[in-house]
Amino acid sequence: METLALGTLLLPFVGALVVSLAPRRSAPQLATAFALLATVAAMSLAISFYGGGDESIELPLMAAGNVALFGLLLDKIGLLILFAVVFLGLLVVYYSTGYLTRANREHPHEGSNRYYAFLLIFIGAMTGLVLSSTLLGQLLFFEITGGCSWALISYYQSEKSQRAAMKALLITHVASLGLYLAAATLFLYTGTFALTAISQLEGAPVYLVYGGILFAAWGKSAQLPLQAWLPDAMEAPTPVSAYLHAASMVKVGVYIFARAIAEGGAVPHEIGWVGVTMAMLTMIYGFLMYLPQNDMKRLLAWSTISQLAWIFLALSLSTFGSPLAFKAGIIYIFNHAFAKSLFFLVAGALSYSCGTRLLPRLHGVMHTLPLVGIGFCVAALAITGVPPFNGFFSKFPLFAAGFALSNIHPVLFVVMVLALLESVASFGWFIYWFGRVVPGEPSEEVATAAPLPYAMKVVLVVLVVMSLASSLIAALWLG
Repeated sequence: METLALGTLLLPFVGALVVSLAPRRSAPQLATAFALLATVAAMSLAISFYGGGDESIELPLMAAGNVALFGLLLDKIGLLILFAVVFLGLLVVYYSTGYLTRANREHPHEGSNRYYAFLLIFIGAMTGLVLSSTLLGQLLFFEITGGCSWALISYYQSEKSQRAAMKALLITHVASLGLYLAAATLFLYTGTFALTAISQLEGAPVYLVYGGILFAAWGKSAQLPLQAWLPDAMEAPTPVSAYLHAASMVKVGVYIFARAIAEGGAVPHEIGWVGVTMAMLTMIYGFLMYLPQNDMKRLLAWSTISQLAWIFLALSLSTFGSPLAFKAGIIYIFNHAFAKSLFFLVAGALSYSCGTRLLPRLHGVMHTLPLVGIGFCVAALAITGVPPFNGFFSKFPLFAAGFALSNIHPVLFVVMVLALLESVASFGWFIYWFGRVVPGEPSEEVATAAPLPYAMKVVLVVLVVMSLASSLIAALWLG
């Protein structure tokens, strides 16, 4: 298992080095091959873990004396999210081989070695962060993801994309100060960086550690007051938006918060109330901000901010003693990654074929691009929580846990009613755009749409299936 874990972690980094030195024409194939190898290693690791009895395993990698600096933690939570991170990385790399070509009507451009190398580094960094058993390890990979996001958001090298990349780098780096504070406090009071040591803290240090982690999480997951970078980051190539801003980078925040809760034992209720309050403010603000959006990617960016608030809500509710809320948060991370990636890659398909992602100019998509129309419908239903799609199986346990907790904390009843209203309104808004974009007579841009490459079609089909199947995978895996 140690070999498989190290292989999953190191293969993307080795692949990035190979791709950066390879001839440009072979970069897409090499990147896909290394992403596939990492995915096979991750799945083999999960199978070995399951066969070994589901017991958590800690693999130390580096220590200074008796102090563990870096290590890997293999458990059900980490391996579930690892699968999403690595498998979606493979899908995005493969999709990119079709998207980043001269045939793309909005961005005619052949993908460079740099693009594929940084995507692979990002997959490796996310693997390291998800499996890290220490706060120091999380901090290292947290910073690597920030550097990769800067490189990929600014990929097209326009003035606008460079400004957006710098904004993302600065805001998320400021957020990382919270993780520095948490790691320093943990070491000062326990003599170790191990996440399991959080449960040993008492008094003020507990608030410093959880407060620092929560601040870092808000920055990476684009929550108030650190949300400004995500909508502008849509200047990145659309496959990058799908991976960084639906499946990986924005999930760093919610994941490190979830991991701290899982390892920390009794979390102060004050942290839970802060989390609930900020989640509701962000959820409502994000919804209001995506109402006026006409650019499909910016609409999805604000929707992502709002959806991440749902995950923070679930995790914050779990601090009041609800295992169901915690499980709902983990399942939400997993399910949302597939559904929102599908939506972003539908936007990419429209951009590729029609030359625009402006929603008012897109009508009758089902007429000429039926797979894209189906993908739009499935993604809209999935992220808004309509059964039988995966979003429903994220939201239902969250509501069950929230309303159950309202018997103890009555104010949570109001919170859950507001969340329910946001969910219904979100459904209505996406169905409104579905009615304008998918059925009907094709607009000029849609009528002359170019056919999609095989790679893009395959990825869309896989994600449509996963928008139905991911909740079943998560339920069976978590038990």
